[in-house]
Amino acid sequence: MKTSKLALAVAMSCAATSVMAADAGSTEDSIEHVVVSSRIATPLRQLATSVSVVTQEEIELRGYANLAEVLRIQPSIHVTDSGGIGSTSALRIRGEEGYRTLIRIDGVDISDPTGTQVQPHVGQLQSANVSRVEILRGTQGLLYGADAGGVINIQTGRVEQGTFGSVSASAGAYNTNNIAGEVGAGTELVDGYLSVSDYSTDGFNARLDDTTLQDDDGYENTTVHARVNVRPVEDLSLGFVVRNNDGEGEFDHCYSGGYVDDCQSNFKQTNFRVNANYETDSGNQQLAYSKSLVERENLTLGEQSYFTKGNIERVEYLGNTQVNAQNNVVYGIDWEEESITSSGESRTQTGYYAELQSEFTENLFTTAGVRYDDNEDFGEHVSFRLSSAYIWALEQGDLKLRGAYGTGFRAPSLYEIQYNRDFGYAPASDIDLKEETSEGYEIGLQFTPSAGTSVEVVYFDQKIEDAISFDLATYSGYLQESGTSYSDGVELIGQWAVTDAWLLKANYTYNDTEDATGAQRSRRPRQLGSLGVMYQYEALTAEANIRLVADAVDSGVKLKDYALVDVSARYSVNEHLDVFGRVENALDEDYQGASAFRSRGRAAHVGLTYAF
Repeated sequence: MKTSKLALAVAMSCAATSVMAADAGSTEDSIEHVVVSSRIATPLRQLATSVSVVTQEEIELRGYANLAEVLRIQPSIHVTDSGGIGSTSALRIRGEEGYRTLIRIDGVDISDPTGTQVQPHVGQLQSANVSRVEILRGTQGLLYGADAGGVINIQTGRVEQGTFGSVSASAGAYNTNNIAGEVGAGTELVDGYLSVSDYSTDGFNARLDDTTLQDDDGYENTTVHARVNVRPVEDLSLGFVVRNNDGEGEFDHCYSGGYVDDCQSNFKQTNFRVNANYETDSGNQQLAYSKSLVERENLTLGEQSYFTKGNIERVEYLGNTQVNAQNNVVYGIDWEEESITSSGESRTQTGYYAELQSEFTENLFTTAGVRYDDNEDFGEHVSFRLSSAYIWALEQGDLKLRGAYGTGFRAPSLYEIQYNRDFGYAPASDIDLKEETSEGYEIGLQFTPSAGTSVEVVYFDQKIEDAISFDLATYSGYLQESGTSYSDGVELIGQWAVTDAWLLKANYTYNDTEDATGAQRSRRPRQLGSLGVMYQYEALTAEANIRLVADAVDSGVKLKDYALVDVSARYSVNEHLDVFGRVENALDEDYQGASAFRSRGRAAHVGLTYAF
């Protein structure tokens, strides 16, 4: 990062911190919320890594059908769409590639092994019936797999005794319709949950060079998710999760003796997971098996032009043992096989890890862990993670200083290797791709003067050695950068409970990214910001949010800076019925997230939810 720019970002962070802290009152600690992002339930105040939590109430208030749209306002998150609604999208955390972000839903990894890189399809991920999202920023490879540069942990529904359910429907711009329903039931011995959502839109003409057909690019998605938990004896629980995501979208610029704009993509992913969890006096032990099956197909002028299918099979053992009052050990083994069954490519990787979590005093928390991976094609690798957090109990509230350091690696994907072997030419065909290696650290300071009010400043620094990228100069295939790619910056995160009715939330990220040549990395804005105002009074909840994106390039082309305003509201008519509405891009801003595509204009939506 350039020294002057870093100094400016730090100065802005410190200035904003001073303002917010000066306005806040004093009361008891308010950062005791429990998260499971460390693979076991851990109070948020004890974590030394960066975590953001999005609640079901926030998701429902924002109102977006696609979950990535909901998450755009979170710190250091930028989502880039390569087309219209439901298109290929990349969710980047702290400027790193979208394929370094691991997404799990109720413990199920939804990555696709058939893509150019193994990554989740965030454009196909619906927000209906999601109850909680935890976002881990920074290197998380120790417990989640050595290539995890960020983790999004999603939970669905809820668990409660008795029977419950809801149905919601909304409609809006671009002939968009979204229907979702959920039903659940539970006893002391068993509980079950089922959710279904169906989304459709006519969309808009997303590609700028579609000047001939000029058709709208529509999209449809149906997602079914089910979960069952059984407790046959007091200390043993058995779980089963199954999920099916079926999407169909239209896009432009596919090839048929020349480029045409009558193109269709079909996506289908089925995931299931079974697990057994046994509680002991000193901890618990969990064994799980999961499988993800993916099929993707493209049609050009109504004829199949591309087809691939594959799966990821995974076995996980996770344990944790309370050694004594101060120390807990988390340990595990994971075995995974990635397969592109349509081409006969496959590969296995086995990982072993252990982490010591210590509480030396009531305000000092540390972790130290090591991971060993054995990749079938790329050999053995060892990675580490260290973290520590110290909390001062002040008269005005709590002050938390924390830091974390981690390493990892990513083996070339099956597709990258296959492409260079079967379709590549010099210089890509002359390169034997090897694994990328990564490391990163962060230092954060958080002040929590009162319940609902906090401010946090974080500095992060991440780097990738020998990054793999596609040859955009001669299109020869995948190349290996000789050198280091960087992503470092500053995050400022704060919220202020002005009164019982008014809440201000804001975050700002300055992120400087460079590839091995020193050039700014594409589609990574240097500046991201979000300012939200929420009002809640009796049955009414309303929110207005401004999102800033600035200083971005795409393949060397400077993109226009923009600020988007979204407004949403929800009103509870009675204990069963809610009505809601939102206006996206309320000021009808003309903007681009990628140079070849236009984005949506102003769009209004209304709907209702009935719960029983």
